[in-house]
Amino acid sequence: MYQVVKLVGDTEPWWFFEDWKKDIITLEEFDNFYEALKIYKKNIEQAVDSYEMYQSRSDFLATFWNTQEQIWCEECGEDLQQYHSLTLLEDWHPVTSYEKRNPYSKTSGCTPFKMCSRKLKNE
Repeated sequence: MYQVVKLVGDTEPWWFFEDWKKDIITLEEFDNFYEALKIYKKNIEQAVDSYEMYQSRSDFLATFWNTQEQIWCEECGEDLQQYHSLTLLEDWHPVTSYEKRNPYSKTSGCTPFKMCSRKLKNE
C-alpha cells in the first residue's frame, strides 16, 4: 500500500520523529505505485507554485516553506520555521524500491537548521 501524505509542522519530513504523524493534514492511499506517484507529482507542482523555497529528496520526501512563516515554540523559546511537506510512502516507510528516484531530488535553497530542542532530546 502506498500513501501520499501532506504534513504541516516545524520539522522536515525526513526526520520521522516519534510523533511525526500528528502533523498529517491529508492522507491518500493507493494500491498502485504509479497512481500514487501521479498524485504526488501533481501536489509537488502545486506546492512549488505556492511557496518560495523547497527541498525534495530522491526518496519522495519534500518540504516547502516561506521564510517569513514561523511559529513560536513555548518549550524552546524560539521562532521555528513552519514547513508544508509532502511524502510518498510505501507501507508508511520511505520508498526505496523505485529505480528512477534521482530526478525527484531538487532544491531551491537550504532549509534553515533550527529545530525545537525538546524534539532532539527525545530522539
